[in-house]
Amino acid sequence: MSGNTSEINNKPGAAAPAWYAEGLDHVWLPYARMKSAPPPLVAVATSGSRIRLADGRELIDGIAAWWTACHGYNHPHIRAAIERQLAVMPHVMFAGLVHEQALILARRLSALTAPAEKLDRVFFSDSGSVAVEVALKMAAQYWLNRGVCSRNRFLAFSGAYHGDTSGAMAVSDPVHGMHAPYRGLFPEQITVDLPTDEASAAAFMAALERHADALAAIIVEPLVQGAGGMIFHDAAVLQRLRAAADRYELLLIFDEIFTGFGRTGSLFAFQEAGVAPDIVTVSKALTGGTLPLAATIASQRVVDAFWSDESDHALMHGPTFMANPLACAAANASLDLFEREPRLDQVAKISRALTAGLEPCRTLPGVKDVRVKGAIGVVELDRIENLNALRQRFIAEGVFIRPFGNIVYLTPAFTIAEKELARLTDAVRRVLAAPA
Repeated sequence: MSGNTSEINNKPGAAAPAWYAEGLDHVWLPYARMKSAPPPLVAVATSGSRIRLADGRELIDGIAAWWTACHGYNHPHIRAAIERQLAVMPHVMFAGLVHEQALILARRLSALTAPAEKLDRVFFSDSGSVAVEVALKMAAQYWLNRGVCSRNRFLAFSGAYHGDTSGAMAVSDPVHGMHAPYRGLFPEQITVDLPTDEASAAAFMAALERHADALAAIIVEPLVQGAGGMIFHDAAVLQRLRAAADRYELLLIFDEIFTGFGRTGSLFAFQEAGVAPDIVTVSKALTGGTLPLAATIASQRVVDAFWSDESDHALMHGPTFMANPLACAAANASLDLFEREPRLDQVAKISRALTAGLEPCRTLPGVKDVRVKGAIGVVELDRIENLNALRQRFIAEGVFIRPFGNIVYLTPAFTIAEKELARLTDAVRRVLAAPA
């Protein structure tokens, strides 16, 4: 990125802070061809649904910091909880020791997963990808601990994205997903289309019939496949997966890292579907977008396979910063806000506004579909020729929207002001309607 660091992106002539020019050439940026990617914007402060840049501009954040800042940025209740915990104990290892914030959070998460009453044992980690890794290890070892060595593969779905670590990549879409170049580096899993109709349901059941004896579990993102393309499916799909998992005695893993904590309209997607998984993973909005934290929550059925005096029946996993007290304090404060403030009502209101604001895009040239689920609004295009150029056009409109693949999407904070949300949908309509 040499040669580009002396100016703030999209603001010719605006001098960047010294730390920007001095440090940018030493940082590896995510999901970017660093040689040709535009220089990143310089964020200096956040508040509510806004990001303030070093040059004084403010952008309305349309994706809530990768879907995490569900209460908006800098919520005072979460900030105060972190400050209190910082003064007492910012971190302590979670092996041989426990602490109040983690135990309170584990109990609350178990209670929140009702009506899936069996989900009552929480394993903490520090990212969604690691939460998925833990879920996969739990599922594989569930069978090993029961003396079954052959069930060590997973059934996953086209369009899936479960994270960027090796196990998570292995159960993501191996052909059309962002990890396709790594195909062959990891154990190959069984990938089929979601059983959304008669033909795909038949193919799904045929795959289970062929591979069931080798499978440990089925893993799926319930109701919405997020980073794989914001692909929606209905509750009947999840009910079909539960029935099939029961028929073949498989575990069912729901990856709720994107969908959990209200994003689809209910607190968890599986609650809307009326389907109880054996393992669920959560992260993203868990701390309200403040600190890294994730959890893998297991049913008693899974726990029972580890409840043993055998030393090799222990789950050998322990992230250094698991159950970090600051992050757990933030998560407890975030759960307070879900209890005290009308978050799901706000999601319902956002859903209506997204539908009204984005539906006119359906008539625009190149638009393939418009869809809304909870606080997720999607405009799917036939293709996007230049993602970076499209992103810059949104920035010029005063909004931070980050399309990927052929998808333009909005996942705003649940606390976003009505006028701010209108600016986001207006910007999507204007940019997509204007010639490139």
